Amino acid sequence: MCGIAGVISSAPLVLDRGMVGRVMRLIAHRGPDAAGWFAWSQGQQSSGGPPEEPRQPVNVVLLHTRLSIIDTSAAGCQPMQTVDGRYVIVLNGEIYNYVELREQLGRLGHRFHSRSDTEVLLTAFAHWGPGCLERLVGMFAFAVLDTRDKTVFLARDYFGIKPLYVASTPGGLVFASEIGALLELGQLPRTVDAARLFAYLRYGITDHGDGSLFAEVQQVPAGGCTVIDIDHTGPPEFRCYWQPGGRPRAELSLDEATRRVRDLFLDSVRLHLRSDVPVGSALSGGIDSSAIVMAMRRLGGPELVLHTFSFVPADEALSEERWVDVVVDAAHTTAHKVHVSPEELSHDLEELIRVQEEPFGGTSVYAQFRVCRLAREHGIKVLLDGQGADELLGGYRFYLAARLASLVRLGSWADAARLLRACGGLPGVQRLQLVLRSADFLVPSRYQSLGRTLVGQSLFPSWVARQWFVDRGVRPASLSYTRSEDVLRDYLVRTLTTTMLPHLLRYEDRNSMAFSIESRVPFLTRELAELLLTLPEEYIIAPDGTSKSIFRRAMRGLVPDPILERRDKVGFATPERAWMRALQPWVDQVVGGDGLTATPALDARAVRSEWARIARDGKPFDARVWRWVNLVEWTRQFNVTF
Repeated sequence: MCGIAGVISSAPLVLDRGMVGRVMRLIAHRGPDAAGWFAWSQGQQSSGGPPEEPRQPVNVVLLHTRLSIIDTSAAGCQPMQTVDGRYVIVLNGEIYNYVELREQLGRLGHRFHSRSDTEVLLTAFAHWGPGCLERLVGMFAFAVLDTRDKTVFLARDYFGIKPLYVASTPGGLVFASEIGALLELGQLPRTVDAARLFAYLRYGITDHGDGSLFAEVQQVPAGGCTVIDIDHTGPPEFRCYWQPGGRPRAELSLDEATRRVRDLFLDSVRLHLRSDVPVGSALSGGIDSSAIVMAMRRLGGPELVLHTFSFVPADEALSEERWVDVVVDAAHTTAHKVHVSPEELSHDLEELIRVQEEPFGGTSVYAQFRVCRLAREHGIKVLLDGQGADELLGGYRFYLAARLASLVRLGSWADAARLLRACGGLPGVQRLQLVLRSADFLVPSRYQSLGRTLVGQSLFPSWVARQWFVDRGVRPASLSYTRSEDVLRDYLVRTLTTTMLPHLLRYEDRNSMAFSIESRVPFLTRELAELLLTLPEEYIIAPDGTSKSIFRRAMRGLVPDPILERRDKVGFATPERAWMRALQPWVDQVVGGDGLTATPALDARAVRSEWARIARDGKPFDARVWRWVNLVEWTRQFNVTF
């Protein structure tokens, strides 16, 4: 796991050495173990460190900061060049199947000079070109300079686990692992993207596709790549080399599917355990993280030193500590737990916003931030986490509505009624809300506006500065409606690619890398995703409303039964209402200050009125409060313009 950055310019340029040093420092937390650079221009090249180089006019500069995980020797340092000098790579991430790829490439005549996965990827690219992507199991964002064809190839992993931002400049293009480094490297304007800002304020959505909240900053999309012609640089054109969904339904019996899911999951955890440094796991007590911990113990045997890290809220209604303890006892782990007070959140909030670089959806991000800090304090450099399981296995309550909509659209009225009755007994599920949510998938957007207004869910809430968005061409619409017969499957793909997983992966990446920790997500492999997204919907959500049905079956005998039989859904929940009320003086200051007035996307008067009703009159609290204050603080920290 590392930090990468680079400059591509048609005309040779001399980079400001101070600026290069600042960029390297901005990504140093991603790779504190080593740093290097490579500079190339027509007819000459140089490489090495420290960051105040290079000095001569160049067309391409590749920068790298290293977190040493696999082959921690100097032989694994980057940028890395092929023996013939043609290709140079900088990689952020891990290629988990590098052992198998190395053996395959060895049989094809290639020789290796390190034990690193980076050299395997570089050799694979030299041999297969961009076709190597389909052979990779891993999380990655990388750039490969081809000095013969004078191109730079940029690629990002299937799910976008690792970030890669790009921006056009007058002289060419810049790229980096983080937005802050990119803004510095390209000296870019900091204008907000109005459409994406609305998506954040109204739906809490960020990070999807090839854009960002900064209008000038793009990102290589998940499962995407691009080739930059050094002689003719222009805006990047991204090609999608993989995307979830769109495959025919798998013809597997329930027992066959169960065996297949179990085998793929265990194999994924096996690959994700490959490391030359200690590996631990985040443990919430839910099915996903518990399965990872139990699989780690099964695969690693009794000799594996296994540390788990958990957030324990003070609110008993949200605490999963008793479930954490069940897994800790079963897996014989060394457990570490963190308790967080509102005062600690207040103290760390400015750093948290800086680390995340874009606004985020709620305070659960801080819980994850503290878990990563705890892991670092105990010397762990690699954490396994359950991210992505909910989006592949229908883990959130709102997936019940999608399954209900599938049954209605297919005319399976008896099955729909049965599901609706069963869901009435699930914790936190109200049948009326389930029916209304289901209608979102079935009723075209143009017919939803009046209904949403009647139930207080207008697409333009009163606190949004409607005219500001309209003047910038923003036309909101429901994000749920689909014409697909398989509504649940369609929605799983959408949450994987747009509405849920992209921003959760950004939270994961920034929180872990802030403490120089590599966070791995074993559920997010192409093979496992392709299987789960082709299974019958009733394998995902059972007729009685049980979520993750196929995975629960697959984990029998591995994960303790009390965990598998849980019917509640908590996740990495925080006592957000209590925290925000405890932080009321701070919220009062933000809402009442000049920063809100200077944020034209919000209606300051309406925001203040809403907050008064929440803080003093007991109106229900929800995530909109966090989005207000987060936006104002983000705008201040990053000097965002509107």
